[in-house]
Amino acid sequence: MQTGILSLSASLSCLCLWLVISEALLKSQDNMEGKVTASKKLVHHSRSLCAGEQDYVDRRKTVILESLNNLGINCTADSLPNIVLLASGGGQRSAVGLVGSLYQMEKDGLLNTLLYLGGVSGSTWSMSSLYSDPEWSANMDRAVSMLSGPGVELEEALAWLSKTSQDEFFSLTDIWGVLTSAGIMKQLDLRRLSDEASYNATNPYPVYSAIERMCFVDGPIEGKWFEVSPHEAGFTELELFVETSLLGSKFQGGELLEQKPEMDMVRLQVPAHINSAAKEYLRVYSALDKLALLITSTVKEPAALSALKTLQEILHDKVNQNQSASLEGKSPEELQSQFQQWSLELLTAVETWSQSLEDGDFKTHVSLITKQVLPLVVKWEWGTTGNFLYQYEDFNVPPCLNTTDRVHLVDAGLLINVGYPPFLGDKRDIDLIIAPEYSAGNMFETLTLARDYAAEVKKPFPEIDDTILEDREWPKDCYVLEGKEKEPTIIYMPLFNRQNCKDAEEFTAKMKEFSTFQRPFDEEKLQFVLETAKANMKNNKETLLREINKAVLRRQNKTRDSEM
Repeated sequence: MQTGILSLSASLSCLCLWLVISEALLKSQDNMEGKVTASKKLVHHSRSLCAGEQDYVDRRKTVILESLNNLGINCTADSLPNIVLLASGGGQRSAVGLVGSLYQMEKDGLLNTLLYLGGVSGSTWSMSSLYSDPEWSANMDRAVSMLSGPGVELEEALAWLSKTSQDEFFSLTDIWGVLTSAGIMKQLDLRRLSDEASYNATNPYPVYSAIERMCFVDGPIEGKWFEVSPHEAGFTELELFVETSLLGSKFQGGELLEQKPEMDMVRLQVPAHINSAAKEYLRVYSALDKLALLITSTVKEPAALSALKTLQEILHDKVNQNQSASLEGKSPEELQSQFQQWSLELLTAVETWSQSLEDGDFKTHVSLITKQVLPLVVKWEWGTTGNFLYQYEDFNVPPCLNTTDRVHLVDAGLLINVGYPPFLGDKRDIDLIIAPEYSAGNMFETLTLARDYAAEVKKPFPEIDDTILEDREWPKDCYVLEGKEKEPTIIYMPLFNRQNCKDAEEFTAKMKEFSTFQRPFDEEKLQFVLETAKANMKNNKETLLREINKAVLRRQNKTRDSEM
């Protein structure tokens, strides 16, 4: 997890996930907007899989059994291990890295051993893209080729924005989401998330994760982690869920009052340790700079690219000029006024730049975007969604959820940059976790944070040997944390490691070169990350097979013990 005054510490998280959900609700509920439906209780408390997920899992296990037998692993239906691949966040690095990892697993015959696929932040971008193909597990060549595709034209992205801008919850989230999906993942996927529920189990079952902002800031651990699957969405530790199609609708006391057509998710967070007025100013700069980068990824004309580069230079010069100004001795009120003035100057600079463009299609497109963006930046208008636990009384719901009619779903990487929580404990009963690490933060931090989380919610987690943590400056390419009894085994696989970095200095340089917050990768960078992720999987095929074999034996022992 990264922090920094001028960085977007969780921008662009779960963007494609949100696009899928929001469009799904738009499609399925166009005729229900503004209508109050017959009240019925739809919030449910459950410690087990919902019927839809259980049915999918049962069908998926048939695929897994065949895959294990093809690998020469002796297994019966009763001894099938539950295996999940949990991809970390990490912006485009994790989105591309996940595709590379899955590609190599398919080539090595390992992909169909997976029961689940879980993601947070950047890895959900590629997950959403992958699941647009109902049979992506057998077609990873297509997924790889999509990364280098032509992308989506700015006109198509603007048409989507024009439609969604009419909604009362239209926000910066919509703009970031569509430009990231179009410019980085090279597609504008408008299917329904719930469509995945009807797939024929060719693919692992997907689980996306976020956290609830208010509970994250000031609430109990039980109210923080939020999971979304094709069948249901809700709070992992509270064990309270609704059908995914109802996420964003209006609830009170557990009753459905109004079915809404769209769900918005908040994804931008700014470090909380700086002055609030300064934070306001710096997030305005970050938002405008990132917007220019995203537009750059959707255009090809040299004149347009040059104009966007000029805009970034204008913004950068403004910030540098303001940073050199003395703020010493100013009162809090004077600081507030100064930062507000600087924020307005940034917005004015963008407007002036937009008006100075030569007449033509690009100027028209930019004018439309700035017309929609600038008022939202002033208000810092990021999406929220309806809270199905508002005034819910049938369970011990924390005040951070019970007293507000909206929730704010943000990047899960702020808590743990890997989606461990939905896969800990008895509900999904996981035997083996494959954890490719694409994070740019401290190595092993996702493991130690997950361990601490598991301890707090009293769920089993394997022991982390302290000697492993000594490798954080130059990690190996694979570590195995052996599970005992109910603990899952974890295979932890850093993207950059001793196999592809000759020393700690090169490791640090690679982490910096492929940092999370930068312009979209050019083809050379994209291919480098893709091939690095492939090589990591290929180099550790034997370790994966060995641990899958062990997982089969552990499952056999579990089955035998349960029958005694």
